[in-house]
Amino acid sequence: MGQQNQVIDPCDLLDKNGLLINPGYAVNPYWRYDRKQIKAGWHRVKEWDYYSVIAPESGYGITFTIADLGYIGMAAICWLDFRKKTSCQIDTLSFLPMGRIGLPATSDEGCSNFKSSKLNLRFDVSNGVRLLSFETDKFVDDKGDKGLKGKIVLSQDQNMDSMVIATSWKENRNAFYYNRKINCMPAKGRVTIGNTTYDFTPETSFGGLDWGRGNWTYKNRWYWGSASGLLEGDSFGWNIGYGFSDRSVASENMVFYKNKAHKLDEVIFHMNTNDYMQPWKITSNDNRFEMDFVPLLDRQSSLDLKLIKSVQHQVFGHFTGRILLDDGTVLKVKDFFGFAEDVLNWW
Repeated sequence: MGQQNQVIDPCDLLDKNGLLINPGYAVNPYWRYDRKQIKAGWHRVKEWDYYSVIAPESGYGITFTIADLGYIGMAAICWLDFRKKTSCQIDTLSFLPMGRIGLPATSDEGCSNFKSSKLNLRFDVSNGVRLLSFETDKFVDDKGDKGLKGKIVLSQDQNMDSMVIATSWKENRNAFYYNRKINCMPAKGRVTIGNTTYDFTPETSFGGLDWGRGNWTYKNRWYWGSASGLLEGDSFGWNIGYGFSDRSVASENMVFYKNKAHKLDEVIFHMNTNDYMQPWKITSNDNRFEMDFVPLLDRQSSLDLKLIKSVQHQVFGHFTGRILLDDGTVLKVKDFFGFAEDVLNWW
């Protein structure tokens, strides 16, 4: 990869022709997104908010998705049991939302809300506090317990760096992806399934955000990995990924230590695509991120609506290896919990 372009000042995302003005990466969301500036049909615009909240010491976690993909809208809740190595998901679709879900134009404030007869899901964001509220009486877990509800608060330190990227596609420069990933947000709240309650405490539970807005090409494959937690008492985690759009100006690979970002170049996932539960290796071209990944749970799913198709493997497990920070400090990682995924979409 060539020299990565770091954006350090606020700017508009798109020009009057719908092209990225200043592609690159940042540690804060400096680009101003306006859906009306996109030069593409409604079916090409993809917007989503995705949260993961993981309590590895307690052995469970939960993920939430609200997405407007043009053709369809989607809301999903997935309960993860790492001790039983199971996942249970409930989701619902709406057809031809075309932006009417009204997801916010900024990742720092606003309300994302999806309400249907099957489930209610709401994300309220203000002043570094992210309140996730959810309720469904249609959910059934692997024990047969029915109903799921709760609230979880994620606390975002205002001095915390995050991964922000804006890149386009070589084959179509009007196609772009504007993405923010926030790691290491302490989580506090409770999930109730049937008559059983599961607590998330900020000392051992951490949330992550994947906030995406873009004009996508039809077929894409991405590889993404994320982890959040504490390393000897200090905030620590990473975001790694590749596989789509022109990343010659910037990768999305960052390590976060004591709330500060350390920028990496390129990484590659080495996995057995015939059996995602086999051990993985993740390597970097600059030798700054070298990990063995031992899977624990493959949250796999597939969707085939003919026009829209998706094959997903989100694999949770433990990372062991070494990381080299910008200042030359070496961090040794052992059995650090996180996930890595391989996703193929036609949309």
